[in-house]
Amino acid sequence: MMDLERKFCRFDADLTVTDGAVIEGYASLFGACDQGNDVVGKGAYGASLMRLASENRAVKMLWQHDPAQPIGIWDEVREDSKGLYVKGRLLESVEKGREAAALIAAGAIDGLSIGYRTIRATKNDKGQRLLTEVELWEVSLVTFPMLPSARVAAKGDSLEAEVLHELAQALEGARREMAGS
Repeated sequence: MMDLERKFCRFDADLTVTDGAVIEGYASLFGACDQGNDVVGKGAYGASLMRLASENRAVKMLWQHDPAQPIGIWDEVREDSKGLYVKGRLLESVEKGREAAALIAAGAIDGLSIGYRTIRATKNDKGQRLLTEVELWEVSLVTFPMLPSARVAAKGDSLEAEVLHELAQALEGARREMAGS
């Protein structure tokens, strides 16, 4: 059985929610080191996206990486100079899709996370894993993203933001621990 890895990224500041259900933003940013000490390189998604297109398959939109909870459709998934851009529709005919739209509109959910399998990676002199090719499976809406550099500006002072960041790390660690047992 293949291990599915995940990378978290807050919606980019350019995130838009229109018509109550259309969302867009960046699911991954090139060159940014995440909390797992991984860096995704430019072009890492290219082969996977071409393979999916040639097989007439699509990247799935899930809720919190739960394969039993698809919540929408990604109409556009592409690499650009900044990272992995996604644009899609939350399905309002699905209860969790309606909930996700409401949570995004309220600012309670602002994260994206990719589910993928590493095809090629190397280590750099800083000990970071450089992902040069990945097989992209899904992009989920999540509560706690892993890539802090791609985030909506937090309200409040930097101490409040740091406390929230530490809480997010602790909760993600607990989630991983529970998933591993």
